Amino acid sequence: MTAGENRTAMPRNTRRLRRRTLPVLAATGAWAVCLMGAAPAAVAEDVQSKQWYLDSMQAEQMWKVSRGEGIKVAVVDSGVNPSTPSLEGQVLPGKDLSGASGDAYDDYLGHGTTMAELIAGTGKGGGLRGLAPGAKIVPIRNNLKGVQGGPKERQSAQAIRAAANTDARIINLSFGSEYSDPQLKEAVKYAAEKGKLLIAGTGNDGEGKNRPFYPAAYPEVIGVGSIDAQGEVSKYSGSGNHVTVVSPGSDIPKWCDKTLKTYCDGDGGTSAATAIASASAALIWSKHRDWNANQVGRVLVGTTDGVMEKRSPSKYVGYGAVRPRLNVLEGKGTPGNPDRPAFLDNGDFDTSKAAFEESAGTPAKGDGADSGKTDAGSQADPAKASSGDNTTLWTSLGIAAAVIVLGGGAFAFLRARRG
Repeated sequence: MTAGENRTAMPRNTRRLRRRTLPVLAATGAWAVCLMGAAPAAVAEDVQSKQWYLDSMQAEQMWKVSRGEGIKVAVVDSGVNPSTPSLEGQVLPGKDLSGASGDAYDDYLGHGTTMAELIAGTGKGGGLRGLAPGAKIVPIRNNLKGVQGGPKERQSAQAIRAAANTDARIINLSFGSEYSDPQLKEAVKYAAEKGKLLIAGTGNDGEGKNRPFYPAAYPEVIGVGSIDAQGEVSKYSGSGNHVTVVSPGSDIPKWCDKTLKTYCDGDGGTSAATAIASASAALIWSKHRDWNANQVGRVLVGTTDGVMEKRSPSKYVGYGAVRPRLNVLEGKGTPGNPDRPAFLDNGDFDTSKAAFEESAGTPAKGDGADSGKTDAGSQADPAKASSGDNTTLWTSLGIAAAVIVLGGGAFAFLRARRG
């Protein structure tokens, strides 16, 4: 994939189962989830073999140190069905802000349930295995496109506030809109001020209009783009200033039928990438229970492949692919002062003008190659960066985020003004 290429799409899929603010209020209508359309079905017994990123990220090795225990993740989505085999015992009481019939456990899309499984699924019954199987899910049902009976007015701001008022440390937002909304912006700020780590998808319209996607485009939120097993940015993955990092999103199964009996093959989109990013944060936070969001955020960005290898940030991959194993297994990453903000000019990261020239077409400064070594130390790493563009990257797959940490327990994520 070259720098001239773009990226696209959006979602679907149920039962008990989004630095700049656009000078426009959000249009009325439902929020769109960041999941690609369904493809041919895959039986549950085969679904785990399709989770290619677990090996690349050294999940089994990380689980010997951290499984995400003690960390709660609020999944603001279409609801979460706690009755799938993989989520039995993993879902806590939540709240419904959708206005639809039922409660937070009723998932009329299957989208929220998929996200929850990618984060904290146990894999029982052959279901999806979460990257942080020791974490717990707090479902916050939002009015997403396709939620039956929901009002046309968006409830996303209220849903984020509700999530912020729980004891969940991480808020997963696998949805968004191309429009900014004052209430949504304030809700995001409110959650950040309460010390929550907000992670959202950059959208799947990379080959279309490719506009900023909210809430991912807000500075307090980690905007997550999608990459595939070869480390290339997914063609559909939204690009621009709202991309902070990238994470596995292509070729990841999802629930595809209303009875949640069948998984579908295809792309999980930036929705799945977001969930896997949230799970990575949970692994790190679980290992360091006494850290706050500022510290977790600083370590997340400090161990991305782009920062570690001093590559220029890109509108396609942001600061690169995140790698939780560098902290979980190798102890890398400096948390720093819990109250110290990581603003653009404080020296935490390379934020000089030269660092952002790549976005204007200047070749990235270096390939960031690991001398042919991989996380497992056996094969060539599946994700490789080209020196001519940053649409592909050399990385040991993992999840992280670039951050500007605000004082008082709140933080905003470092964004290069790219493009």
